[in-house]
Amino acid sequence: MIPPPRRRRLRARARYLLALLKRFRLTLAMAAVFFGAVPLVFRTLYRGPGGARITFGEALHHTYFLMFGQPSLPYVGDVFLELLNFALPPFGIAVIADGVVRFAFLFFAQKNHDKEWITVISETLRSHVIVCGAGRVGYRVSAQLLELGHEVVVIEKRPDAPFIAVLQAHDVPVLIDDVKSPQALQRTNVRHAAAIVCATDDDLANLNTALDARRLNPSIRVVLRLFDDDLGARVRDAFQAEVLSSSALAAPALALAALDPRISHSFHAGDRLMVVSDFQVTEALAALTVAELQHRFRVVTLCVRHSSEPQMHPKPAHRFKRGEVATLQGMYPDYLELRAFTGERKPPVSAVGRSDLAPLRTPEPEDGDSAI
Repeated sequence: MIPPPRRRRLRARARYLLALLKRFRLTLAMAAVFFGAVPLVFRTLYRGPGGARITFGEALHHTYFLMFGQPSLPYVGDVFLELLNFALPPFGIAVIADGVVRFAFLFFAQKNHDKEWITVISETLRSHVIVCGAGRVGYRVSAQLLELGHEVVVIEKRPDAPFIAVLQAHDVPVLIDDVKSPQALQRTNVRHAAAIVCATDDDLANLNTALDARRLNPSIRVVLRLFDDDLGARVRDAFQAEVLSSSALAAPALALAALDPRISHSFHAGDRLMVVSDFQVTEALAALTVAELQHRFRVVTLCVRHSSEPQMHPKPAHRFKRGEVATLQGMYPDYLELRAFTGERKPPVSAVGRSDLAPLRTPEPEDGDSAI
């Protein structure tokens, strides 16, 4: 789930301001010269009909109205000052017109999330992550990265992709473009990105994008989603890229779900299968402390939940209480031994609706992944 937007929006507003200052630095510099240096010139050189000098405020007043072709100081016989009086009006009007037109363009580009605005915002980012694809996988990756505090730029070909509106509502820059376009990666400031995640459902597009990203930024970390496991192995060895297959990731979860749907996560530590599962504290567990449970069943207590906030990594002396939910991690044989100890050896038909399982945090759309 994407984190609360308040802090992210403050950071986004700061990026917008920085982007505008960067894009308008020449216009602002010319305005500073016009309203800073020019009044000083008039303040220094101008002498009235009686030889009287003027103040800086009078010089600034004259410069301001001179910009619109309405000088406020009387005519004097100084050739240089008269040349300024003739040259400055078109210059001032050009500066103002340029600023107004460019600001209006960027304002509407921001409202419409145009490519130009995404380019402007991306230029302010450093060490960000580029996610290609705004389907189920791309959205989940983006949400996880945002939850971890990393800036994300998303590239999606289809303007009607299911999660684009959600990402844009949280001020995530979403570039509507074909990732195979030569300019797509450059618009996301790939040269200063820390990593790129190619998460579309097109293996060829993912591979081409990864190669283009590595060419533009040799130090970028590349993560590819490939359906072809054989191709993934070759790419991993040849290009030093992290290649993940949806089937390879899903297979262990599906296998364990078939055996025991109460297992929420699994991974391998060397050749050992580790599992994570929630246990409702019953009479058997209520007699043990965290240290006793670990010593007897070789499982680690990650979290204990009751009516209050979750207690992460409880102290070894913490004694389990009935009604608590303990999240435990251990090797699969030890997990089975603990289930037998609690009288829950036989797994249920389904874990849906159990209070000890967290609900899915990411909403599902009706459409599939992007096919960029």
